[in-house]
Amino acid sequence: MTRRPVPAPLPPRPRRTPALLAALASPLLLLVGCGTQVAGSGAPDRAELEARAAALQTRAEHVYVTEADGFDLAEQSVGVLGDDGFSASYVSKGGGTLTLGVERGRLEDVGCAAVPSAPPAPSTGTGAAGGGPCAADGALWYRSGDTAHEYLRVEGGLRIRVSADRAAVDRATLRAAAERAHRASDEELAEVLPERPPGSGGSGGTSGNGGPGGTSGTSGTSGTSGTAGSGGPGGTGGAPVERGDLPPVGDGAPDNGVGVSG
Repeated sequence: MTRRPVPAPLPPRPRRTPALLAALASPLLLLVGCGTQVAGSGAPDRAELEARAAALQTRAEHVYVTEADGFDLAEQSVGVLGDDGFSASYVSKGGGTLTLGVERGRLEDVGCAAVPSAPPAPSTGTGAAGGGPCAADGALWYRSGDTAHEYLRVEGGLRIRVSADRAAVDRATLRAAAERAHRASDEELAEVLPERPPGSGGSGGTSGNGGPGGTSGTSGTSGTSGTAGSGGPGGTGGAPVERGDLPPVGDGAPDNGVGVSG
């Protein structure tokens, strides 16, 4: 009786290390990723960022950010300032608030001189920083009132203002935040700008309204206008239908004239 040869043992299967599994999963993450990231590039989608700025009624180039030690952006404070400006507040755990505002304008529009040698605007005696004198401080302008103070500067036709309550934020912190204020990069825009509300993609079309007895137009899809409704009075479109119930003279309205007897 012959013995059957014993098959050689199979080599052990290689174990997949966590690093290998992560490398295999990364292409899938790119496929299922969402938001403003462009797949494969890691950069935010500029068109989407501009659409988010437009939904906020501002422009992407009007969005500025800053930073100050111990202060964080209050996301709910992000909004439009004036016609198409931008405003955001930064808060500290101690209760201090820094407000960054950007809008079109000049220093003269808010009572500050355009050149350091010009005399400061007169104080109105109000508690707001806008009522105090405006004085040059390096490349910035500083103004202080009874309760508030602020730093301002102008660049590219935009007036950048950082303000705070005097009791909560000292001048050194305020100045540092004003110096660090800069136009937001695409990455910063992606973090600061709110997401667009649902259904705000493009300017939605409106439905066409048909005339009495006519057919209604089709609704426009997102970003396109609806087609105009067809149909005139009593018809389904084309030339108006001639009516046969009108007299050859006059408009057929009832005669409400008063007789000779009154």
